[in-house]
Amino acid sequence: MKTIEMPSAIDETLVEMLRAVANPMRYRILQILAERGECQCGPIGDMLPIAASTLSQHLKVLREAGLVQGTVDGPSVCYCRDEERIDWLKHHIQQL
Repeated sequence: MKTIEMPSAIDETLVEMLRAVANPMRYRILQILAERGECQCGPIGDMLPIAASTLSQHLKVLREAGLVQGTVDGPSVCYCRDEERIDWLKHHIQQL
């Protein structure tokens, strides 16, 4: 199998973000965070039919793709969308 070489770092970042958003559960997580409009420290998992460990893995992928930020608040982590990075993604999708 041949490897596809990306022409630029922007393309690599774009592909990583698209892969993260392409998963239906991660897409739904982004929707939930958008609906709430603020950082969510609590029950994101209450709205999803997945285990806490699975939710944690999905959030990790979204963080690594730059679409979600997480800040520690006592014993929990508060998550919110990185609107600047999401706007960046929207802009580059329009360039396709």
